Amino acid sequence: MDQKIINLYDEYTHSKLSRKEFMKKLAIITGSTAIALTVLPLLENNYASASSFNDNSISTENITYPGADGDVKAVLAKPKDKKNLGCVLVIHENRGLNPHIIDVTKRVAAEGFIALGVDALSPFGGTPSDEDKGRELIGKLDPAKNLQNYLKGLEYLRSRKDGNGKTGCVGFCWGGGMANKLAVSDPKLLAAVAYYGAQAAAEDVPKIKASVMLHYGGLDERINAGIPAYEAALKENHIDYKVYIYEGVNHAFNNDTSPTRYNEAAAKLAWQRTISLFKAKLS
Repeated sequence: MDQKIINLYDEYTHSKLSRKEFMKKLAIITGSTAIALTVLPLLENNYASASSFNDNSISTENITYPGADGDVKAVLAKPKDKKNLGCVLVIHENRGLNPHIIDVTKRVAAEGFIALGVDALSPFGGTPSDEDKGRELIGKLDPAKNLQNYLKGLEYLRSRKDGNGKTGCVGFCWGGGMANKLAVSDPKLLAAVAYYGAQAAAEDVPKIKASVMLHYGGLDERINAGIPAYEAALKENHIDYKVYIYEGVNHAFNNDTSPTRYNEAAAKLAWQRTISLFKAKLS
């Protein structure tokens, strides 16, 4: 697909560009409204494919835990009948806890961890089925309370009797930015993995105690613009970190429900590296 179309969709999903204006611009690029309507399903996520992951060795349940201002909803997945497990908090993209991120949470559990997929939109009753509405609600979150809800999620994981008290986090897009914030904000965090997420401010990097792993798509100019300053600060402060840039792939390359942006080779390699870090730091 024309990279201009993918870039436009990225702008739409990460800015205040309205759906009407997005469709107008898409029609200009494709040549007509009719063609734009045929292209649109290729850009949007197909969550039917996310329901295909099943592993009989894990259990999954919906839970709540006390947040900054009310209960926080989450999906908990874990290996059955096992204890002393490392714990991973999974952070969704900018549209809420959708089927894809629930699927990712299950995949983390299948690797031998207690995995908690937190719904940041809990203050609004939870993630809506309408992605555009979810994106709108993300922008209405109270940043300080939202951060506290994630920090309390890490506390919840550390309190579990079937866990070993060791915690890490992994986030995607908006969640990648949150993973970097958690690395700054929680000195007990042992590993933070950010997929194509906004970087932490350079002045906050000295607070990081966790090992940091950063995955970026080579074509993701918007997010990648922040890499040099972040990496320089990580080096200067002797933080244990790894930066991986996967050339020729887009933002959201890990999302296998996004047919035009998903890159299987990059996603598999990034996942192997992510799980290796968690096994090294949380086991």
